[in-house]
Amino acid sequence: MQLTAAALWLNTFFAGFDQSITLAVHKLYESAGGFMTPFMELISFLGKDGICLIILSLLLMLFKRTRRFGTAMLFGVAIGALFTNCFLKIVVARPRPYADENGFFYQFWLMMGQHVESDKSFPSGHTTAAFATMVPVFLVGNKKVSWTALIFAFLMGVSRIYLVVHYPSDVLGGLIVGTIAGILGTLLSQKLPQRYFEAEFIKKRKRGAHEC
Repeated sequence: MQLTAAALWLNTFFAGFDQSITLAVHKLYESAGGFMTPFMELISFLGKDGICLIILSLLLMLFKRTRRFGTAMLFGVAIGALFTNCFLKIVVARPRPYADENGFFYQFWLMMGQHVESDKSFPSGHTTAAFATMVPVFLVGNKKVSWTALIFAFLMGVSRIYLVVHYPSDVLGGLIVGTIAGILGTLLSQKLPQRYFEAEFIKKRKRGAHEC
């Protein structure tokens, strides 16, 4: 299998890291007897192509109380998707962990249900999208509670390792790219005029004078 220089460097430099983290995450499967698998599949599904996260962002943008969240999230996921899918995945072109049938990860992948992804492995698009949307929630919201949004983003990364569709270093890359994208998305959203955040996108029904 012909690898790009970037993919070869990742496979070599992060070999020990990828194997040790994958083994640690695999302990979840061993200790829970497969009970965690449907949960991890659900989390992973919520990040597929960023569709659910984009829909959530658009819904939040409809209402004044949540528009700052939704706008920052949408900017973040757009920036993350462009940088990940239009640049990094193409340039790095790292094959998926299960691509090598004689490799360390292949048997784990068989055990986890043989989930197949079509694009390249680095960085994790699911993880990028999750952090690109959840970091703005953390930054815009009340830090006493908004930090909980990051739990979802971390679970997304864990789910991709658990299902053996990404190397842990792919997830680390997605975390970094997604966090930067989320910060940029938040900064961009703050440049929008205040009247945008105060506009009524959904008109409230006015009660008639005869109604109680």
